[in-house]
Amino acid sequence: MTLSHGRVLPFRPAERLDSTELSPGGAADPVAVGRRIRHHRRAAGLTLADVAARVELSTSALSLIENGRREARASTLERIAGALGLDLGALLTGGAPSRRAALEVRWERAQRAEGFQTLGIPPVRVGPGLPDDALEALVGLYESVVGLQQQRAATPEFARLANAELRGRMRDAGNYFAEIESAAAALVEQVGHTQGPLSRESVNRIARHVGFEIVPVPDVPASTRTVTDLAHRRIYLPAGGGHDPRAAALQALGHVVLDHLPPRDYAEFLAQRVEINYFAAAVLLPESSAVPFLRRAKAERDIALEDLRDAYAVSYETAAHRFCNLATEHLDLQVHFMRTSADGVIYKAYENDGVRFPMDASGAIEGARVCRAWTARVVFDQPRGSVYHQYTDTGAGTYWCTAVAEQTAAGLFSISLGVPFEQVRWMRGRHTRERRVSRCPDPRCCTRPPAELAQAWDGQVWPSARAHSHLLAVMPPGVFPGVDDTEVLRFVAGHAPEPGSRPTGDEQEEQAPEDVAQ
Repeated sequence: MTLSHGRVLPFRPAERLDSTELSPGGAADPVAVGRRIRHHRRAAGLTLADVAARVELSTSALSLIENGRREARASTLERIAGALGLDLGALLTGGAPSRRAALEVRWERAQRAEGFQTLGIPPVRVGPGLPDDALEALVGLYESVVGLQQQRAATPEFARLANAELRGRMRDAGNYFAEIESAAAALVEQVGHTQGPLSRESVNRIARHVGFEIVPVPDVPASTRTVTDLAHRRIYLPAGGGHDPRAAALQALGHVVLDHLPPRDYAEFLAQRVEINYFAAAVLLPESSAVPFLRRAKAERDIALEDLRDAYAVSYETAAHRFCNLATEHLDLQVHFMRTSADGVIYKAYENDGVRFPMDASGAIEGARVCRAWTARVVFDQPRGSVYHQYTDTGAGTYWCTAVAEQTAAGLFSISLGVPFEQVRWMRGRHTRERRVSRCPDPRCCTRPPAELAQAWDGQVWPSARAHSHLLAVMPPGVFPGVDDTEVLRFVAGHAPEPGSRPTGDEQEEQAPEDVAQ
């Protein structure tokens, strides 16, 4: 099965969607595909004319494909693969076939990147006469210059602006992205899953169908959630980790299914994280069954996130995210969502219901502090894990919210989801008598201490503030922010299978079912 996922990048800025990266047939990078064709052609001792004659192309047309300057149709790539005695997958996936090919791909990408001309580096044609060391020097110089530019821009302010822009694009789409839904649905159908929780074995079958193996190990690098070895088509997960291994595996597969390229900046990194989280949730709670489930609950005026959580055996947060994906598109409900720490700081947020989150002048919400009267804060006064409902009267109107506070490895957080008062009739918990008033951002609401208390202690208290040194730091450097490249490369090298030991895709499918994600 071929997924139509070549254009599934709804969050990437439109000006970056160019034909050098995406193709309708799903080949993510014509330059990389072309270099693989050239490598295998030369390894077979064939000339351009030999292969062109076999696939009924002109020599010049095949040369353009090898140079990455023409996108080949899927049918053409299949004929080329056949002429070279290969499976189509050998041309479409995996790393560069040689060090030279990898350098050529990086240099071609560099010269086609937006802003290349502004760097003052003259274009250089890559031919057989260009020595490897000269090519490596060109690539190194370019990547060093770009890295310095990105480091100057990689500030917390840049990250917050990028997050605000990303949230705006999500709001405009109602947080629903049909192409990611389609990609997820195709894989769920492939493994025959129809109802209820997706088993770990089903996740393993999805991975095998895409051509990957899920391998749990105890020593995944601390700076990563998962590591994907593209050369050996393995996804390494932490063994016995606290997170749902199904979700972690699906998020890693999401990069493959959605044809992600290494992010060029922090904004693209954030966008890809949103996409893979969406993809994982769409597989764990398939649209085909979750929508009827929610529609039945709406008809009974009994929508509850805890029911969605329990029906699909996911976390409360995953259930809340998935509800936000489907609520506007399928239930005609507007919603807002927050993940908030015990001290009231927003870590994640989404809204399309008009609620006014606290934000700074740039429009950034993450890092702002929620009013003490909001459900997201009041829930911390309730028993841990219990579902709490509340109405809150705000300057933007009255909202009903449901929330749960849970202990995580990163601390205590609340997950809250709300709807406008006009839409509360569909929700379980609407009969709550809990109601509070929030006048924030008016400082007299909850940020300024009561006058009597402030007067009584005026000048008598000197708190020693906890130093948040990260506020002064640049964003973590690197293509994947914060990841220790040396640690990761040593890890994959240490876990790589011996040559010839890895079974083929067909052999993997024939093996006895095995829950390798456990």
